[in-house]
Amino acid sequence: MTLFGTSGIRGPVGETVTADLALSVGRALGVDSDRVVVGRDPRESGEFLQSALVAGLRESGTDVVDVGLASTPTVGRAVGWQAADAGVSITASHNPAEDNGIKLWQPSGQAFDAERRETIEERLEDGAFDPADWDECGTLESWATGARTRHAETIRSELDRDSLSSHVLVDVGNGAGGVTADVLQAMGCHVETLNGQPDGAFPGRPSEPTPENCQSLATLVAESDADVGIAHDGDADRMRAVAGDGTYLSGDVLLALFARAAASPGDRVAVPVDTSLAVGDHLAEIDVDVEYTPVGDVYVAEAASAEGVAFGGEPSGAWIWPDHTLCPDGPLAACTAVTLDADRPLADRAAEVPSYPIRRDNVGVDAKGAVMDRVRERVLDEFDDVTTLDGVRVDLGDAWFLLRASGTQPLIRVTAEARDADRADDALATARDLLSDART
Repeated sequence: MTLFGTSGIRGPVGETVTADLALSVGRALGVDSDRVVVGRDPRESGEFLQSALVAGLRESGTDVVDVGLASTPTVGRAVGWQAADAGVSITASHNPAEDNGIKLWQPSGQAFDAERRETIEERLEDGAFDPADWDECGTLESWATGARTRHAETIRSELDRDSLSSHVLVDVGNGAGGVTADVLQAMGCHVETLNGQPDGAFPGRPSEPTPENCQSLATLVAESDADVGIAHDGDADRMRAVAGDGTYLSGDVLLALFARAAASPGDRVAVPVDTSLAVGDHLAEIDVDVEYTPVGDVYVAEAASAEGVAFGGEPSGAWIWPDHTLCPDGPLAACTAVTLDADRPLADRAAEVPSYPIRRDNVGVDAKGAVMDRVRERVLDEFDDVTTLDGVRVDLGDAWFLLRASGTQPLIRVTAEARDADRADDALATARDLLSDART
């Protein structure tokens, strides 16, 4: 059984994700948990999925703290605040409205690692759980308002500024990220929200804050006197930003800006293997190295927890400040971006980050595991500088390419980059030819 991807369990409601599955996960988690924090994003299916999961936990004798409709970083942080053994977010994050999912959290704020995920899967497969006696079932308490307030207060304490006067447009994406507006308003910002009403159908825009989905935000920032635009996905673990001139900042640029502000000479920054060369080049100017990880916030968090790692981030929009939490915290990232802009405009900072041609492609593949095995075998035979942390990443000296299987879809993702456009095209062609041969 393989239910968990790098971002928990996700899939269509009623097919992959069902109330029966949620009940079973609650029972499996309750085997060795005395206290668990549970919250959900605005998807309507989250209500019955959360009820089923809570029933499984309580049946196992586990006490539950319900934080209700809450951002995923609120849930992740609340595990420690409540001295709980684990946390559960009922969310499909940036996936479409028809999906939902289950993501599990450790007290440190880090998502369940591979070993913990495998333990839960084994219990699900074996049906191994131990129901409590009738008079020893777990309790249920609500902490919805308290959790959001605590999150907002904590973010304020973690920022370098006590007050701000910025004009900020926050596109909540009909998700659970309203805590961002709470913090910015409390600090004195003029805040306007877009798609601010939680709605799991995501009527304002698709949940993922891509450049295409954030066009309205970028236009509004450009045409107004706003200093910064902020966009979240459905559960607000992700955050993307628009500079005051209306430029949507790429994930690699935002990663470079956050990392440079967080790190000092001699530090390291944890980034996934699909990160642009521009990030490493920008950080090298201040004697900061990058440390590559597999793609997925759980892997970035693992690396960020090591001594000497000042920051971890993914170009997809997950940002981790390990001194504060190992959970990707979109609201903290949003408020940090506004703070950086107040000191010096994000557009000016972004202009200093190199821009290199990067090529990305997704290829639909049914037997992606077998195909990647063939790709890996051939690449190891033909190339000298190969990294197999996640898929296969080949360093060509003046370029690189990466082939890796998607953790959630029947796709193989192809990425290539160089400091020259023609060389980037050549690297992408090499990678696609390797994949084509492996498929046939």
